Amino acid sequence: MVAPLFDTHCHIHFSAYSTDANAVAARAREAGVTMITVGTQSTTSANAVEFARQHDGVFASVGLHPNHLFKMPIDEDELPAFNTRAERFDMDLYRTLAADPRVVGIGETGFDFYRLPEGVPLEEVKRTQEESFRLHLDLCEEVSKPVIVHCRDAHAEVTKIFEEYCGAGKLARRGVLHCFTGTVEEAQRYIELGFYVSLSGIATFPAKKNQVENPLHAVARAVPFEKLLIETDSPYLTPPPHRGERNEPLYVEHVARHLANVLHIPYEQFATQTTANANKLFQIQ
Repeated sequence: MVAPLFDTHCHIHFSAYSTDANAVAARAREAGVTMITVGTQSTTSANAVEFARQHDGVFASVGLHPNHLFKMPIDEDELPAFNTRAERFDMDLYRTLAADPRVVGIGETGFDFYRLPEGVPLEEVKRTQEESFRLHLDLCEEVSKPVIVHCRDAHAEVTKIFEEYCGAGKLARRGVLHCFTGTVEEAQRYIELGFYVSLSGIATFPAKKNQVENPLHAVARAVPFEKLLIETDSPYLTPPPHRGERNEPLYVEHVARHLANVLHIPYEQFATQTTANANKLFQIQ
């Protein structure tokens, strides 16, 4: 029997799969992979919902990525560069999308202080990202769905807002820090607040010259097993042995096998537990 796997964060509805999305989804499903395809703005969120409707084992999340709040170039190694369009969070639109039964999460949303738009004061960027993030959290509270958080160089900001909302008895469904790249201490604080931590192909990359090991290995060991999730973030962050290629949900197996080795546990145990974690967080039967 094939061990179940759950890719909790992919973008299979993106243009990178314009010619073969159905085949990519089929490959993953045949290998026992369930997935969440994640929206990053109004159009991709709507497309995520539509794709999920058409495929068993595919669910959707809807939200506005912080990089899409301003016009700016995005350049990823795996894909051609593109320019974002400035957009603001439309509560009515996302509320309507979130009502679809295939939608299991809100986001991705959060903060990104790594990529910044040119000519925009940093304080304006921070203020705009915070306003959008809070609106997403308000929608999570309204529709009782977990948040999917993007965070680059902004864990203090995310943690502070989570402490405020959770302290007020909000965000009962909590959420997940997707593609986590922070420290053990930062991960532990999210766990204390009731959130999950998701590791991507970055956790499989070789250690840098000044590192004894990939620092995300320590995070994997520190996070309680029942709070750990895995993802591809495909088409980005392709793990070995497919580095240099377009990523896809099927490759979440490489993340799972690598981390099972890090934790010194059987692959089947790792796959089964992280799938159960995802089903619990996103309330998928």
